[in-house]
Amino acid sequence: METVTIVLALLLAVLVSGALGRLLPLPLPLIQIVIGVALALGPLPSTSLDPEIFFLVFLPPLLFLDGWRIPKRDLFRDGKTVLALALGLVALTVLGIGILIHWIIPSMPLAIAFALAAVLSPTDPIAVSSVAAQAPVPRRLMHILEGEALLNDATGLVCLRFAIAAALTGSFSLPEAATTFLWLAIAGLGIGAATTFLLTGIQELLRRRTGEDPGLQILFSLLTPFGAYLAAEHVHASGILAAVAAGIAMTYVEIQGRSLGATRVRRTAVWDSVALAANGAIFVLLGEQLPDVFRNAVKQADVQGAGWIVAWILVITAGLMAVRFVWVSVSLQFVLMRARSRGGKRDAMAWRLVAATTLAGVKGAITLAGILTLPLTLTDGSPFPARDLAILLAMGVILTSLLLASTVLPPLLRGLQLPPEPSHDAEEDAARAAARDDAVKAIEALQHRLVEEYEDASIAVEAGARAMDRYEGVKAATAERQAEAMRFQQLAAMEKRLRLAGIEAERSALYRMRRSQVIDDVVLRRLVREVDLIEARLVA
Repeated sequence: METVTIVLALLLAVLVSGALGRLLPLPLPLIQIVIGVALALGPLPSTSLDPEIFFLVFLPPLLFLDGWRIPKRDLFRDGKTVLALALGLVALTVLGIGILIHWIIPSMPLAIAFALAAVLSPTDPIAVSSVAAQAPVPRRLMHILEGEALLNDATGLVCLRFAIAAALTGSFSLPEAATTFLWLAIAGLGIGAATTFLLTGIQELLRRRTGEDPGLQILFSLLTPFGAYLAAEHVHASGILAAVAAGIAMTYVEIQGRSLGATRVRRTAVWDSVALAANGAIFVLLGEQLPDVFRNAVKQADVQGAGWIVAWILVITAGLMAVRFVWVSVSLQFVLMRARSRGGKRDAMAWRLVAATTLAGVKGAITLAGILTLPLTLTDGSPFPARDLAILLAMGVILTSLLLASTVLPPLLRGLQLPPEPSHDAEEDAARAAARDDAVKAIEALQHRLVEEYEDASIAVEAGARAMDRYEGVKAATAERQAEAMRFQQLAAMEKRLRLAGIEAERSALYRMRRSQVIDDVVLRRLVREVDLIEARLVA
């Protein structure tokens, strides 16, 4: 009963934080952390998190969804930049910040310092988008940050695994670590992709035999990341990389276009809710754990008062920012040098871009999830050294990075100019034209068959004309937009407003008829769903 109460309290806290996030000019993660602290100081029972359960419940779906939804073409276009941030920067952060932490806190063993540095290396795109809501991050920069977060989650947590193993065994072998890393990466990626293709293959067999059930299809997608994670962990591969690979593979399954439109609409809504609940619950749990962790960490720190802990947090945060700033500036300098060698434009170093990319390296859910997986005891049963102190320092860095980004990043992003994005207008027009032509051909072919099947051919002719209306309208609109772009934009905007007004009136009439018992619930749900889908298409 207590566990159920805690889960319901977490979900209620996420709900309340979502409402407050729309009312207050604060990033959502900070609001959720404050609510978590309030729950810890209030009537909510104290929770003791099992690190393995915490890792299994929260990370696979979030990493799977990131891998699924990230634009693959943009990711590959900026692949070198993403890999430099996700691999090189992580390695430099673990080495440099680990040594820094051990130097300023001699009581923390070096292996624990490296473990803390490893969980501080990943960035959180959800936190970035939250703090940048008032001044949206340029699209290309956001894609780079999303790609970085997708890959450095895996590399940072793999480094954490090595650091924990060194802390437990007291030894570290570079050749063994390299071999283990290759197995973790290759097996994890392979198992993740294979899990997606296997489960979707089973889905396809069921769909062919019994028809498509949207509920079952959604359940399959929800179970896929957990299946990939558990299968990889069972053979001692990286469950993190397996979840990421499963999400990326899901994209290539999805583009086969086998699912029904209704399944995709429902599945998107379900996954949006899962992501909202999981991300929110992680930050609420961070706040809920903060008071107890702080009290225990002060005891472990062996210092007078909390001032030293605050100073350590600020020094670690400054170190992370400095390492990231240097790495980004050097990487950008190499990009400019390559452009100049090819005869490109000799742009100057964009220091605002470097500063924005540095501040956008916000720590969040992955850092918290990783640090909570530190074992409770060593192999001999003794308490894991400096565990609570490491957790508190990680929490402090998360809060500090959020505060810095929420106050400095929005004004820094305003007016920031990046290289222009390639326009998708021509690509969109070509896709619409190709899809329209194929649709018209399919309608004409079926119309000819229907004319032969039915005695009254006029019915088939009239039905075909009605079905053609949409595509003829698209053709005319496209030609008109090419000839009179401004007039068409105004016409389209006005038509959209009129259609939305009509839809709102239509929906209100349906609900009024139900309240008057003119129609029943079944008819109401079916008609309202039709109207909702039309509205969703208009506002997309």
